[in-house]
Amino acid sequence: MKIIQRKRGISHPMIRTDFSISQKNEKEFTPGQGYKLALVSLGCDKNRVDSEIMLGSLGQKYQMTEEPMEADIIIVNTCGFIDAAKEESINTILEMARFKTEGSCKLLMATGCLTQRYGEELLGEMPELDVILGVNSYGKLDEYVERFIVDRQRIIDTAWSDVGVNDGRRLLTTNFGSTAYVRIGEGCDNNCTYCIIPKIRGSYRSRSREDILREVETLAKAGVREIIVIAQDITMYGRDTEGRQTLHELLQAMDRVEGIHWIRLMYMYPEGIYEELLQTIAGSPRILNYFDMPIQQISDTVLRRMGRRTSRAAIEGIIGRIRELMSDAVIRTSLITGFPGETEEEFEEMKAWLAQMQLEKVGVFPYSKEEGTPAWHMKGQLKDSVKKKRRGELMLVQQQVSLAKNQAKIGRTYEVLVEGRNEDGFTGRCFEMAPEIDGEVLIRSDKELIAGTFVNVRITDALEYDLIGEIDHESGK
Repeated sequence: MKIIQRKRGISHPMIRTDFSISQKNEKEFTPGQGYKLALVSLGCDKNRVDSEIMLGSLGQKYQMTEEPMEADIIIVNTCGFIDAAKEESINTILEMARFKTEGSCKLLMATGCLTQRYGEELLGEMPELDVILGVNSYGKLDEYVERFIVDRQRIIDTAWSDVGVNDGRRLLTTNFGSTAYVRIGEGCDNNCTYCIIPKIRGSYRSRSREDILREVETLAKAGVREIIVIAQDITMYGRDTEGRQTLHELLQAMDRVEGIHWIRLMYMYPEGIYEELLQTIAGSPRILNYFDMPIQQISDTVLRRMGRRTSRAAIEGIIGRIRELMSDAVIRTSLITGFPGETEEEFEEMKAWLAQMQLEKVGVFPYSKEEGTPAWHMKGQLKDSVKKKRRGELMLVQQQVSLAKNQAKIGRTYEVLVEGRNEDGFTGRCFEMAPEIDGEVLIRSDKELIAGTFVNVRITDALEYDLIGEIDHESGK
């Protein structure tokens, strides 16, 4: 979707518990009509789950459409994590606002992290918005839509709540319904000095094991083959409710649900990974040996400034233990460069470490200065040009590592989940690839492949991030 390059100023967070009523929308809006609803979801996988809950809640009353031009109600589920995400959210709201004059839109709503953080300012600065809800208001979504249809008055609710997680009805938005994200907790207690999430989402709250397993069983019966377990940090699971880490017990119960073929784990902070968890993963053929660990930095001095409760030695120890238990383990991480005070020596240390460790999947992000975080006030803020240059150097190192690792896979056969097709053939993912972030497998086949099924693919060629292969007829699958 084309994004309008128009900016609005947002200064600082203001969160109030109230409703503000002002101008009326002049378009005709009569209760009881069959309205069409479109939703644009931005940001992370946790936001995607929120969007699916909203669609599940409203989908029984309103007709879903993927065309905003045709929609009577448009919801933008925003992200407010870093500056780039905030700008994308604002621009997307403005893009959707066009359909109030050029299309059928009668109600434009914004939800999510940006609205939780800046709801009052959005109310004042964006008259295009009719309803503004924070991250704790999704349970009142039906009520607020109906209220606006009847009263035609603007609504804002960014009230804070620390209630437990309960995902409710969902309408899946993942490809072909073969993959689904399952959120096991909300909020975060890590309090890294660069991160605003605890102030937006609150402290960590584990979802009940019964609710999670009930959802997994429902998804399995609906034909979902891959479950992706998510939270801000899934290793925290159980600490608040049972006083100890119980992720391994939850996974063991998930592993017993019939119909699920892959269980993928996302967002495991290295300092939270423990031996029982590793043994559970290593002992199950369905829990993938895929470790998504946000390391962010490797210099001990920078890690301390980031507020991370780990060290280079501890991180290397966890990586070593993973590789000792699982020879085919894939480690994905994210790194932040240009953190306040990052010296040339600290950057070179991370660059050399990246080449040394030969990690399978790496994303690198320039530090984003976020108001409301301790790092906002730190001395030694680096120029954007320096941060971008350092990111480029790190990505070049990783690109070479990734290409070499992929080329070593030529001749091997991988189980691949078929997801679609393009002009060159069919596309899918092997266990090493999470959706939308890790590349894909291009499958050459003279027979039609069905999305949502698994096939064995022999790799015949490799690029930096993608693999190319053909059906392995000798595998018997």
